[in-house]
Amino acid sequence: MRWRSWVKPAFIMVYSLILCVALPLLIIEFRNSSPTVVSAWFIGGVFVLGAVPISLWTILDHLINYTKPYLQRHIIRILWMVPIYALDAWFALKFPSSAIYFDTLRECYEAYVIYNFLAFLLNYLRHEHPDFIYVIEQKPQVKHLIPFCCCPNWTMGRRFIDHCRHGALQYTVIRPITTAIALICDRLGVYGEGDFNFKHAFVYLTIINNVSQVWALYCLILFYQCTKEELRPMSPVSKFLCVKFVVFMSFWQSILIFILAVAGVFKDVKIWEMTDIASIGIVLQNFAICIEMFFAALAHHFSFSHLPYVDQRAPNVDCCTSWWSMWDVSDMRRDLFEHVRHVGKSGANRGESDLCSTSLARVSWTIFCACVLYFRTPF
Repeated sequence: MRWRSWVKPAFIMVYSLILCVALPLLIIEFRNSSPTVVSAWFIGGVFVLGAVPISLWTILDHLINYTKPYLQRHIIRILWMVPIYALDAWFALKFPSSAIYFDTLRECYEAYVIYNFLAFLLNYLRHEHPDFIYVIEQKPQVKHLIPFCCCPNWTMGRRFIDHCRHGALQYTVIRPITTAIALICDRLGVYGEGDFNFKHAFVYLTIINNVSQVWALYCLILFYQCTKEELRPMSPVSKFLCVKFVVFMSFWQSILIFILAVAGVFKDVKIWEMTDIASIGIVLQNFAICIEMFFAALAHHFSFSHLPYVDQRAPNVDCCTSWWSMWDVSDMRRDLFEHVRHVGKSGANRGESDLCSTSLARVSWTIFCACVLYFRTPF
């Protein structure tokens, strides 16, 4: 269709106009303010202005060559991660006092990316191997790794796939919930971001997020170990590394920065004329994300390339259909409802491997209830 011939030139023209406006404003802001106030924001903005067009260009390539919607809608959602992360962190640098509200969007989309990556892998296997459940049943038993070696092994086949899927989906549920709780605690003055004091909710929510994220990553690793031969044609290693780097490493990076801040490593650092450790840690984390997203955009461009989907014989898809597909979240809503039912059934009837897969939700809920009772908050 004709829109394919003009969409890229239009994008170049629009983004060039944005640069013509944004760069002079950045320079003026940099000159009119003290270096300690906007230096990190200016440098981060340069990297953001480089990362966003790379990701949007890759997204346009997929929209133009939208030949496998069952795979590409998940790829496009994953590719949106870089612009969202980059712009979110950049605005948090500009308005550090509101960083927790900007981070809310990033953290919720982080969980959304985990869901889409797993859905992308499962859809690939289902279409390339219609009997892939039977193929999994014939594979040797995949055993749990340390430190989960005490858990019963998951029966190969549908049960194994379901536990890997629900293990990743639990993070998609828990992360937005803990983010909402963090916002409520912040409004009540009991959150204490960056303060590893058990009188603040930050510690408890960090523990819950850590446990949930580690389990989601572990389930993805087990899934890859089991299906790496079937996934080999789509070069899964680079895709796994991209998702792990942006989602998981950014989270652990924030924890490391806060630990270093508490240890006094940044005590002599003066950023935005801030003196409290937590604020300095937040600024450094967002500054690092601005820079990292530029390299993540490059990695995504090659790892999630549109080239495997170029097919001149495929039927043309109109612009609205391909654009709307990436915003349609009915598939996620359906899978999340199924996940909630699965957890409920597991609680009522524990199977051979339900112990490990459902204990996380119980532990997280217990910690949350303890946090509520401890602070005696009204929620």
